[in-house]
Amino acid sequence: MTEDPTTEGSVPHTFTVPTSIDAVALFGPGDEFLRLVEESFEADIHARGNVVTVTGPPAEAAIVERLLDELVAIVRTGQSLTRETVERSLQILRTETQERPADVLSLNILSNRGRTIRPKTLNQKKYVDAIDKHTIVFGIGPAGTGKTYLAMAKAVQALQAKEINRIILTRPAVEAGERLGYLPGTLSEKIDPYLRPLYDALHDMLDPETIPKLLTSGVIEIAPLAYMRGRTLQDAFIILDEAQNTTPEQMKMFLTRLGFGSRIVVTGDVSQVDLPSGQKSGLRVVRDILSEVKDIHFATLTSNDVVRHKLVGRIVAAYDAFENGPGSAARQGEHERRRPR
Repeated sequence: MTEDPTTEGSVPHTFTVPTSIDAVALFGPGDEFLRLVEESFEADIHARGNVVTVTGPPAEAAIVERLLDELVAIVRTGQSLTRETVERSLQILRTETQERPADVLSLNILSNRGRTIRPKTLNQKKYVDAIDKHTIVFGIGPAGTGKTYLAMAKAVQALQAKEINRIILTRPAVEAGERLGYLPGTLSEKIDPYLRPLYDALHDMLDPETIPKLLTSGVIEIAPLAYMRGRTLQDAFIILDEAQNTTPEQMKMFLTRLGFGSRIVVTGDVSQVDLPSGQKSGLRVVRDILSEVKDIHFATLTSNDVVRHKLVGRIVAAYDAFENGPGSAARQGEHERRRPR
């Protein structure tokens, strides 16, 4: 915020909050959300009753008015505002897009036990929309951007709507590779650590007591990628997670499992490849191979779409800058030389 936002060219604008909207719900306790908005603009913002006065450059005041309109629309859906909601709304408005923050942040995918799963960023909304429109979707981005979680929510939604008959969740057990047999325990105990994140997400989306029944009946299947070989998967929603750890051959094998009435979502982070040195990542090359194929969509998420702790997004952005900045090629070469063979 500038020292004196009421400089030459500043014009007072007034925004009237509809009487049907609770001002406390809109402004936040102690006008917390209003102060947050003011800190983000070169403007003074004051509220008296249901009238908000914005004094500042016309362009800034216009965005404040649009933001307040969007926050009113979100409150009308019954959703409670939070600092994150206000910040996300502002982020979307600052982006050159026709999408309204209220449409992005109020899109309910799935509700369970009082919790609603919805996209929290513009790119997440585009990703979710792509899953509805395309048979195969690739969700590529760093940790914490909701790639797998949103895909699983869409899978459960499709199952509940009877659009598909089963959900298949898979990921490569890359660290074990062909040495799976050398690990202690039963086969289930050996592969469980690689599949545990999928089970955890599933427990957020379904009543825990129904999950064992769905797994036993085969309505939901969670298995290593190797179990997909030789199968044709019909009427299913299939998710391949951690796809950066597939080889090009494994990626081709997986994608050709697609059967009639099925959909596929492939998720991964090309900056987190754990394959042995010298092996190419199937996720890194697949865009070059399939980008022009109809009904296949590539959705890209970035550090701006991280919905974990704010610091996670900053960490991802810092690593991206370090790895892509001056000297990155030399560092990568040194890293490859040090990797165990």
